[in-house]
Amino acid sequence: TILFTHRPCKVLVLCLGLLPPLSIKIFSVLIRLVSPLQLELSNTAVLHQMRRDQVTDTCRANSATSRKRRVLTPNDLKHLVVDEDHELIYCYVPKVACTNWKRLMMVLTGRGKYSDPMEIPANEAHVSANLKTLNQYSIPEINHRLKSYMKFLFVREPFERLVSAYRNKFTQKYNISFHKRYGTKIIKRQRKNATQEALRKGDDVKFEEFVAYLIDPHTQREEPFNEHWQTVYSLCHPCHIHYDLVGKYETLEEDSNYVLQLAGVGSYLKFPTYAKSTRTTDEMTTEFFQNISSEHQTQLYEVYKLDFLMFNYSVPSYLKLE
Repeated sequence: TILFTHRPCKVLVLCLGLLPPLSIKIFSVLIRLVSPLQLELSNTAVLHQMRRDQVTDTCRANSATSRKRRVLTPNDLKHLVVDEDHELIYCYVPKVACTNWKRLMMVLTGRGKYSDPMEIPANEAHVSANLKTLNQYSIPEINHRLKSYMKFLFVREPFERLVSAYRNKFTQKYNISFHKRYGTKIIKRQRKNATQEALRKGDDVKFEEFVAYLIDPHTQREEPFNEHWQTVYSLCHPCHIHYDLVGKYETLEEDSNYVLQLAGVGSYLKFPTYAKSTRTTDEMTTEFFQNISSEHQTQLYEVYKLDFLMFNYSVPSYLKLE
């Protein structure tokens, strides 16, 4: 099993062994899904088992890379949102419907304060004080929750998520903090003969420059990626923490409602449905990659390769890998 243990250095240490079985909560729920009336749900359970197996197999096949980090610190658990009342742990991944899932978690943990997730303003959903994360617990409490609670995350095709992050953070004029924090740095490093205005504002980063920044070894040595373009395996540690459910952006509504059903709240809480016209699509992503050299495409794929393999996304047909 995987446990956090006390060590003299007062760091949370992960004892690595075989991935543990399903959490106690989801196992007891799935036991109840044996009646013919629940056939559709049990078919979904089989799909999720296949997704879990895919993660496990990828972790084993790439153990040198995926388990490079043998120690998890409290900082590594700050993306795991905890719901005590329904015994849930949700690892949020930015650009994978995390605003709506945080809204749902606020409804679930609010004890009646909220009833409609869409009434919660988006900016309020991202206020860290509104949700409790696993890093705020003691080591025995962390152990207990990882063993007993139902753990889930949502993933998305890695390059579609990356383009979505780029479009949101670098092409929207209101994202001044990102322009200042990252845009100026990217332009300084990646643009020859940049104007003084561009160096000062950082608000016109090209996608090619963003890619060059991501694959630059200096970038990763300097600091971890921002959460909006960090890999899922680095945010949620699926080779160390065994997730019961892996939801996908491509089947967001049905996967989300399945999670809510297993949590026992599906009768009164549904995932908010909305058709977002500005959503980043596969066609859009293809377009963005047209101007990226095959050398840079290959290097970028290497950065996100574990996310592609772990969550069963095939190599995009538009890539010209070397």
